[in-house]
Amino acid sequence: MPLTDSQFMRYSRHLLMDDIAESGQQRLLDSHVLIVGMGGLGCPVSLYLAAAGIGELTLCDSDTVDRTNLQRQVLYAEEDCGKPKVECAQNRLHALNAETKIHIYPEQLSGEILANSYDLVIDCTDNLAARQQLNAHCVAHKIPFVSAAALGWEGQLVAFDFAHNDHLCLNCIIDKDAPEPIMNCGNAGVVGPVLGAMGSLQATTAIRVLLGYFQQHGQIQRYDGKKGQWLGLTAEAKQHCAICGIP
Repeated sequence: MPLTDSQFMRYSRHLLMDDIAESGQQRLLDSHVLIVGMGGLGCPVSLYLAAAGIGELTLCDSDTVDRTNLQRQVLYAEEDCGKPKVECAQNRLHALNAETKIHIYPEQLSGEILANSYDLVIDCTDNLAARQQLNAHCVAHKIPFVSAAALGWEGQLVAFDFAHNDHLCLNCIIDKDAPEPIMNCGNAGVVGPVLGAMGSLQATTAIRVLLGYFQQHGQIQRYDGKKGQWLGLTAEAKQHCAICGIP
């Protein structure tokens, strides 16, 4: 359907761009994105995607807001402490863009959640098992997948366009049977804006994927916030990867 007058005004800065324009904005409005993890990454990702006009966002997180979250999880306020993150996020995102449909799951990732239809899946979790579960699902169903993480001053992002690439997945880079990392934000700390930078990059990558401009399947981007430097790395597919490899 054609954009309304209100949508023309709201998304005018997209419509001015020849490589987005009305057709690209309509693609965003027709998209459904799953965001798993509503912490330091999920907050900026969901804010920017809702603002950009993504038609549907599904948010999954079983956690409640804690005072220690407020240093970096920019969706939440002090009065939200003790409340489910996804409920607080839903309220804030609805206030930002009432046209975006926000579906919430205040629970851990499950097959029921993954059974819904998504155009893109974004990993904002803090554990390897959930990342691998998302990776395997996206490989099997040919869904683009964007994953990021941050610790201390450093962040990392990798994205996969499984809709157009059969091989090279997260399991090629980090084996699904690898142990969970010992260090995490809870015991090692993290600089809040580093999460903001990585979350913004995830949102930008998501928009690129949805508009058909993403071509860096499996490339890793690392950010050193202390030095202010970016590093790009190229990964290779495992021939016998248990998830995407050739038998």
